[in-house]
This record gives sequence, structure tokens and C-alpha cells, in this order.
Amino acid sequence: MRCFPGKEEKKKEQIVEEIILKKYNSYYRLAYSYVHREADAEDIVQNMAYKALRASRTLQHPEFVETWLYRILMNEIFRLLKKPENFSYEELIEKTGNEGEYAEDSYEDVDLMQVIESLSAKDKLVIELRFFEDKKLEEIALVLEENVSTVKSRLYRSLKKMRIMLED
Repeated sequence: MRCFPGKEEKKKEQIVEEIILKKYNSYYRLAYSYVHREADAEDIVQNMAYKALRASRTLQHPEFVETWLYRILMNEIFRLLKKPENFSYEELIEKTGNEGEYAEDSYEDVDLMQVIESLSAKDKLVIELRFFEDKKLEEIALVLEENVSTVKSRLYRSLKKMRIMLED
């Protein structure tokens, strides 16, 4: 085992770093859409970046680095959401009495935001990656480690649920 990274490892690390910097805001928005707290979203993205840079040498296919980074990001989001001290956006407003400080989310349609929040975690992820991050179904399938047909059915089922909820 080498003590110093070789040329190939450095190149992988550089690719990972470039993509993290290029897509940082996108990663932050996605994390924030789940946790609704700036500090937690920043922690999630920073943890993702740290883990990705640390593991960049083991990256087998640098062409799939974006998908790999989304996967790490989602693992960090779900890890934080499993902690018992997390509470909902509504509970946060109730506790602080201040909605304005936490209302910076990029979604402008509150009804749409509430409907998206009501979806399961994987359904929500499919909707956000497809429509807010403009990812292709194949890329989403790689992130979720599912078949493209499963992602398609999840997407269409989620859209149908959202349509019904918005009509009510």
C-alpha cells in the first residue's frame, strides 16, 4: 500500500472536487429540501464532500462520479433524518414562532412543497432529482440502485398522487 496517492488517485480526487464545487448549490438545495435547516443542510453537504474526497481513490468509474456523489448525499440525508432530535418544519415554526427565517426554500408554491413533503423519501427523491435537478431516469436509477422501470413507475405513481392531492 502506497503512502502517497499516485497520479491516477490524484486525478480521481480532482474530478470529485471539481464536481462538488460545481454542483455545491444543487446538493445544498436537495439537502435543505429534506431537513429544512440551513446548518443541517450545510453539515450534510460537508459530510458528503469529506466522505467523497476521502473515498475518491476507490472510485471505479469516474464517469459516474455525479451519481456516486448523489448516493453519498442521500445516505447522509437519511442518516441525519433518522436521528431522534429531528422535527418537522411545522414543529420548528411552532417552537420558534418565526417562519420567515426558515422560509428561504427555493419552492415558491407552498401547496406543491407540502405535497412533495408528504411523499415517501424515495418518491420525493425521484421527483426532486427529475424536476428540480433535471436528472435523467437512468441517472436516478443509478442513485437509487433500482431498475429504470421501477424509477419510472415510482415517478408516475408519485405524480398521480401529487395531482390528486393538489386537486383536493
